[in-house]
Amino acid sequence: HVQLVESGGGSVLAGGSLRLSCTFLGNITNRPCMGWLHQAPGKSRDEVAVLFTDGTRTYVSDFARGRFTISRDQAKNTLYLQMDNLKPTDTAMYFCATADYVDYDPSGPQCVYNYWGQGTQVTVS
Repeated sequence: HVQLVESGGGSVLAGGSLRLSCTFLGNITNRPCMGWLHQAPGKSRDEVAVLFTDGTRTYVSDFARGRFTISRDQAKNTLYLQMDNLKPTDTAMYFCATADYVDYDPSGPQCVYNYWGQGTQVTVS
């Protein structure tokens, strides 16, 4: 069983920064990938950034590239999302997630998320 606990959300002004944290509890060995997704009201849940643990490759979605950074501290079993230069369009619930396996398609590796945290709200005004 895997439990993910997010923290670090809040309300900030445009241009500000937040760092989200996600602590992994339980059976976390051999997780091939972990990531952050967000969901605004009435919209789909979309991937923001993902980290593949085989070589710590990371991918950040186009809208966040250059502003957001995903990283992890293995010793603390914690995944981070550093968010800088926040925009009102970043307002959403942010979820961390991990998976049992990675799928491969022509667009590249895909983290097949099946474990989720409860989410943390980020509001930018």
